[in-house]
Amino acid sequence: MIRALILTVAAAVTAAPAFAAEPEGDWKTMFDGKSMAGWKANENPASWKVEDGTLVCHGERSHLFYVGDDQPFTDFEFQCEVKTTPGSNSGIYFHTRFQEDGWPRYGYECQVNITQSDPKKSGGLYAVVDVADPGLKDNEWYTTWIRVEGRRITIKVNDRTTVDYVEPEGKKAFSADFERRLGHGTFALQAHDPDSRVAYRNLKVRRLK
Repeated sequence: MIRALILTVAAAVTAAPAFAAEPEGDWKTMFDGKSMAGWKANENPASWKVEDGTLVCHGERSHLFYVGDDQPFTDFEFQCEVKTTPGSNSGIYFHTRFQEDGWPRYGYECQVNITQSDPKKSGGLYAVVDVADPGLKDNEWYTTWIRVEGRRITIKVNDRTTVDYVEPEGKKAFSADFERRLGHGTFALQAHDPDSRVAYRNLKVRRLK
């Protein structure tokens, strides 16, 4: 009797339907470590170089837009490694679009800054969910992970969640000059100023739908 009961329970467990895995695309490498293929700089392109397998920004303001995929990104996961030098500022934009000059008007920015004077530090969603102390050090590589799904934005640095933000429905533009709202678009890396030197490597992305 006990043996029959055990066999019946085992059969029921085996027959139970598994939960479907969340559909996700494959990770796509965004930077080949040798060239800026798939990327397009706007003003001051000389602020960007490839050095020792990394993308390095150092110079006048410039934004390097990802153009390696014709389809805009909506829901996605993005990951890269970042290394700052003391006093450096940069940023990672998403849901943005190419523009010839100026600070990107569209999309959100994940801040990159450990010791520069701006109090908004690495891992923050700039001017929306700011981080005062990310627990990071200059001259050391750290990982940035960004996920957008629906209206939810999650950011992690070195596996520590720094942002878990749900954009309100009908959110208005941030200002007359900047529309900090979700929609769709591409990514952009920021060369902030001549005193800032920041390196990026192992950039990759995958679509969530």
